[in-house]
Amino acid sequence: MVRQHVNPLSRFFQQPLQLPPPPNLFANAALPLHLDIGCARGRFLLALAEQQPQRNHLGVEIRRALVSAAEADRQQRQLTNLHYLFCNANVSLEGWLAELPSGLLELVSIQFPDPWFKKKHHKRRVLQPALLLAIAAALAPGKQLFVQSDVLAVIEPMLAVIEASGCFEPSGAVQAGDDAAWLSQNPLPLPTERETYVLEQGLPVYRRLYRRNGNPPPALQSLEERLQATDNPANTPPSLA
Repeated sequence: MVRQHVNPLSRFFQQPLQLPPPPNLFANAALPLHLDIGCARGRFLLALAEQQPQRNHLGVEIRRALVSAAEADRQQRQLTNLHYLFCNANVSLEGWLAELPSGLLELVSIQFPDPWFKKKHHKRRVLQPALLLAIAAALAPGKQLFVQSDVLAVIEPMLAVIEASGCFEPSGAVQAGDDAAWLSQNPLPLPTERETYVLEQGLPVYRRLYRRNGNPPPALQSLEERLQATDNPANTPPSLA
């Protein structure tokens, strides 16, 4: 399975888009919302929306051709609790999340994001601090954030920004082993195509489920300083030590 990258830092993908609100996307906008960031071709959400009609499901994806194909499938099946949108999540989601009615967002999932390995490419990764803070602000206490990847070098920075925020607590049964404890099973009822492919190769999948706690999100600068201190412990500011 080949990943087709785009550069989210290019000028085209840095243009913010005005995303439509839930009443413009779903037949019943009052249903609890599942947001899947980086939904790719969308087949996972297509099956999940059929299985979970009690929820609305929104997939966002930076590759426009994949969104067009996914939307065609959705329309063919006449699913009114599902929608796909083209956007750069780190540019266009923050404002959209801030406008959601309180308590509407029930679950955010980020599954198998593109692996930008080089340190100079870390700003291209899908879960940047500002986006994490927007997610934390939109999730009520007890609501969930689920992340998974088959690449440790991808998921570990995701865990770092989530845990540095202080807004989330790990949830679910884990299997011990390495320094981190990973979920032994996917808490969602269906796997993504990438997950199925990886497991068929006998390779590991690294998963973590979080629940939103009651802590207020920190300021963006504070979170970035915490992350910098994690990367460079010798330079930890006294206030963060």
